[in-house]
Amino acid sequence: MANIEHLTKETFKEKVFNFEKNKEFNFTGDIPCLIDFYADWCEPCKMIAPILEELQDEYKGKLNIYKVNTEEESELSDMFGVQSIPTLLFVPKEGEPQMAQSALPKETFIRAISDILKV
Repeated sequence: MANIEHLTKETFKEKVFNFEKNKEFNFTGDIPCLIDFYADWCEPCKMIAPILEELQDEYKGKLNIYKVNTEEESELSDMFGVQSIPTLLFVPKEGEPQMAQSALPKETFIRAISDILKV
């Protein structure tokens, strides 16, 4: 099982979006990504964790999956207006990121990865 990388403010700027340099969203990654905004105490977050690990393996090389701990990285959560968790941010190579809230079933993730991320 691949471990999912946890982003800090610094690695987020490097891999997703340098919000200190750009006002407009400008994706800095090479392949689309999915970001899980979560907290350790959140039960629905724990429910989707194994699904995200499976997706990470299944889409290896085509999609990056990251996690952001909302307790530790409040600036990133605030920037995207994360109000409830889990909040999932689908970031395509081109175009605007889209958000989904709540623990989604695997089929929904696969559909969103296809529709939004074109993977």
